[in-house]
Amino acid sequence: MNANAADADARGFDIDIELRRGSFRRAFAIRSQARVIAVVGDSGAGKTSLLHAIAGLLRPTRGRIVVAGETLFDRERRIDLPAHRRRIGYVFQDARLFPHLDVRANLLYGLRGAAARERRFEPADIVELLGVGHLLARGTAGLSGGEMQRVALGRALLSQPRILLLDEPLSMLDMNRRDELLPYLQRVREESGLPMIYVSHYPEEVRRIAEDVHRVGGSEE
Repeated sequence: MNANAADADARGFDIDIELRRGSFRRAFAIRSQARVIAVVGDSGAGKTSLLHAIAGLLRPTRGRIVVAGETLFDRERRIDLPAHRRRIGYVFQDARLFPHLDVRANLLYGLRGAAARERRFEPADIVELLGVGHLLARGTAGLSGGEMQRVALGRALLSQPRILLLDEPLSMLDMNRRDELLPYLQRVREESGLPMIYVSHYPEEVRRIAEDVHRVGGSEE
């Protein structure tokens, strides 16, 4: 356990923060012992802003963020881990793959800066987990939306994260592609053992992925 989090829960989430960005102002309070939670709410409610705060991309004006017993941010205790030390795996709505690299190189990009002794996830295991072996030599332009998101997920895992954030990863896919990708997300949930926050508008996704659901309300002010 992180010495900064001796009084925190050894698993789960303890988040109590306020965010301000321009005219946007929102308080979030999430406390859960679940390893995998979903965050739901209307468009503009601040779900992505919450993920950015957890990832260290947006600084709260007050409060604390504790995940799996590690304090990432605590305003009163002057703890604010920089983004690169939080080791967050982040999967966005759009895959954000590098178009000049093939699938193999996109995956291996996630290993940059990860020492061999720190590796929890190895390329061969991730390729098998996500079923992308037949895609490795291909460029990204010809991939389907579901294939691109599997590669993006693999790259996030190969960055050796301690936490996985998924911001509506299926929202840009049609129903068939969503159904194709959901089993892979379930496998990652079961086999990675990582704390995960899953943002989605779709109840079926939430039901199949999350152990606990938290709603953030209202629209941006």
